[in-house]
This record gives sequence, C-alpha cells and structure tokens, in this order.
Amino acid sequence: MKSVFFVLIILSSLVLIASVLLQSGKSAGLSGSISGGAESIWGKNKGRSYETLLGKVTTISAILFVISALALTAIK
Repeated sequence: MKSVFFVLIILSSLVLIASVLLQSGKSAGLSGSISGGAESIWGKNKGRSYETLLGKVTTISAILFVISALALTAIK
C-alpha cells in the first residue's frame, strides 16, 4: 500500500511540474487582456481552451499530490 502512494506521488508531481511549466504567465500581455477581455469572458469556447485544460490538470494533480502525501504520512 505504501508503494502505491509513493508511485502516485511521483506521477502526480511530474504531471504537476509539466502542467505548470506549460502554462503562460497571467501578467504577460496585459494590453491584450484589456482589449479582448469581453471575448474571453463571454466567448463560447470558454471551457474548451488550452489554458483551461492546463488549469484543470494542474488542479487535479495538485489535489492528488496532497492527498497521496497525507495518506503516505498516515501509513507510517
């Protein structure tokens, strides 16, 4: 059981690192967000963009990492 959580920590940390590195900075392109803000808020593909997918992958891998780390410390 301990080895399962250890492997889960390794995999989730690798996915977390990759997803964070693939995301673009939020402050890059401030002028573009001012002029095109209505398109990103009211756009019809708001939930299907590449940034949204990376954000969801980052959130899920971070939650998996924390849960598996807590479970691994509870096993000891």
